[in-house]
Amino acid sequence: MMKHTGNESSTFSIVRNLTLPVLLIVLWQLWALTLPTGSPAPTPIKVVQTLGELLSKGDLVSATVQSLGRVLTGFSVASMLGIVLGLMMGSSQAVRENLDPIIESFRPIAPMAILPIAILLLGTGTPTALAIVAYASFFPVVVNTVHGVSHVDRKLILAARTMGISRLSILTHVVLPGALPSILLGTRLAMGVAWTAIIAAELAVGAKSGGGGSGGIGQMMFVFYAYNIDLNAIVVCMTVVGLVALCIDQIFRMLEKRLTPWRQEV
Repeated sequence: MMKHTGNESSTFSIVRNLTLPVLLIVLWQLWALTLPTGSPAPTPIKVVQTLGELLSKGDLVSATVQSLGRVLTGFSVASMLGIVLGLMMGSSQAVRENLDPIIESFRPIAPMAILPIAILLLGTGTPTALAIVAYASFFPVVVNTVHGVSHVDRKLILAARTMGISRLSILTHVVLPGALPSILLGTRLAMGVAWTAIIAAELAVGAKSGGGGSGGIGQMMFVFYAYNIDLNAIVVCMTVVGLVALCIDQIFRMLEKRLTPWRQEV
């Protein structure tokens, strides 16, 4: 019997993953051929042409980098705060009983619900976008960190205490590694939420500021919608948003595998 090599398996996987997207694009183009001449509806060929124009001008890359910078900043602040609070809540019942009602009261409130307050307090620039991102990404991190800490094997903690290890050392060398898979899952979810929140925030802030406030790919989409009415450019922005989200998720998956090699994906 012939065995498939690693290259053959990788090629087959790529072809399998691309089959459905390519099929959908072909069907989209076939539908576009039925449209009357001059129709504003987006088509694959026009979208590719618009992509080339936006890339040549540099606007698309600049806007995407600006949005990514905001996401990374807000996400980093929220992650640090969420992990610290999560470790405290998971390790101390008293801390959890005091903070849990507050966190669970705010968690159901959508990030966009606080946008008007953020605009009034921080204006229509970057600080508002950062506040929305940090707010959105904080809750997945803290909730998953608390869950991870709460499910660390208590026998390991008792054994460490029996050996006379300090509380801080137990936290950093026993609790934190044991909760790491859950923490990484929380950060991965938080990053996805943060990327979604920044696009929505930039769209909304762009609307509030008349298209001149926040920048970023979200505001670029707003400008194409409100001023240029360019559906092809909007589809380009949507595609970039989706591809960036996919790349971010793949990076976090690789980090999970590298940092928690003892876990096997189901």
